[in-house]
Amino acid sequence: MANYRKMAAPSPDPETQPFWDAARQGKFLIRGCNSCGKVHWFPRTICPICGSSNTEWREGSGKGTIYTYTVMRRAKEPYVLAYVELDEGPRMLTNIVDCDFERVDIGQKVQVVFVPTAPEAPPVPCFRPV
Repeated sequence: MANYRKMAAPSPDPETQPFWDAARQGKFLIRGCNSCGKVHWFPRTICPICGSSNTEWREGSGKGTIYTYTVMRRAKEPYVLAYVELDEGPRMLTNIVDCDFERVDIGQKVQVVFVPTAPEAPPVPCFRPV
């Protein structure tokens, strides 16, 4: 396994628990709306696009493209912070891992990877170049 910087453990709540349970199994879930047909990130119960509560969890591809990024060089452990546009449409704020920071680029294809956090806590979805 790769050597990742220490990530904060998430605090699941009843609304997000299915997401974190799936993450433990290596599955990336997104929330989809049955009323407007769109998927959204952050995966909340109410659709931010049409306001419907008729939403459900859907397994996402875990694939996307770097929309924009910055290298956090002044951090104790430098890292890449990016918005990734998921293949399903929405953009999410995340970290780019397993890469040479000098080779990260806008438009680069990426794939989800789950980074461990604290013992007994679920992993956090990050992305690595394909």
